[in-house]
Amino acid sequence: MSAWIVALASLAGLAAFFYPFFFAASPSGGEGFLAHSADAPLVTALCLLAILAGMEVQGLGSKQVALLGILAAVGAVLRLFSGYAFSPLFFLPILCGYVFGPTFGFLLGALTLLVSSLLTSGVGPWLPYQMLSTGWLGMLSGWLPDMRRRRYGEIAVLAAFSLFLGLFFGAVMNLWFWPFLGTGENSEILWRPGLSWTETLVRYARFYLVTSLGWDLTRGVGNALLVLILGRPVLRLLRRFAQRFSWQLSPGGFGGGYSSSDLGRGKMRP
Repeated sequence: MSAWIVALASLAGLAAFFYPFFFAASPSGGEGFLAHSADAPLVTALCLLAILAGMEVQGLGSKQVALLGILAAVGAVLRLFSGYAFSPLFFLPILCGYVFGPTFGFLLGALTLLVSSLLTSGVGPWLPYQMLSTGWLGMLSGWLPDMRRRRYGEIAVLAAFSLFLGLFFGAVMNLWFWPFLGTGENSEILWRPGLSWTETLVRYARFYLVTSLGWDLTRGVGNALLVLILGRPVLRLLRRFAQRFSWQLSPGGFGGGYSSSDLGRGKMRP
């Protein structure tokens, strides 16, 4: 059931990102970075409901909830050490999604972004879209297969995947404001209503290459370096938590439906 909640939250998030392209909507409350100022509270509420419902349906006990809260708090503190283009905030959602599964990764990513935004006064109409995008990073990490038998391959693959996720985050996040940057009538990188999907993709590719790729590469390389340097000891610690706590994932959920006894024997991945 928790898988369905995350899936529904993700579908709602995708709708929030893409509805301007389908309905040629005018800016909701403003243009550019002020776009979505009218509907952002609703999307934020949906994100919060997804977090609470996911925790409830997944049956997290007090220890698991405490672990989720601690990890979110640590991730929020890590954001204080962010540079202009790189943030270590994504490090824990990526690794925790890989160890504990997609549902936990989504919950941790979304909650970490929320807590860190409150801590750094980063609240704005962009917040729910950042929560969803970071949650998706954790969820995608949870879909990776178990690679522990590859002594060095596990960290290498996780580092490469972290590099990809840095690009993925930027490419997705641009979409929350790109349709509202202008009419695009005199620009080859802006969107305007009436464009075909092919032309829309071409224009967005140009926009991404010109404005975002450099920053996203920095983010991705930073993620990869953190995994290469700290990934092995952090993974060892997270797996120790999973063995010590009675971790119960919902049957048929994104996490694979393992019981606490399975986790105690180290069967944390499908």
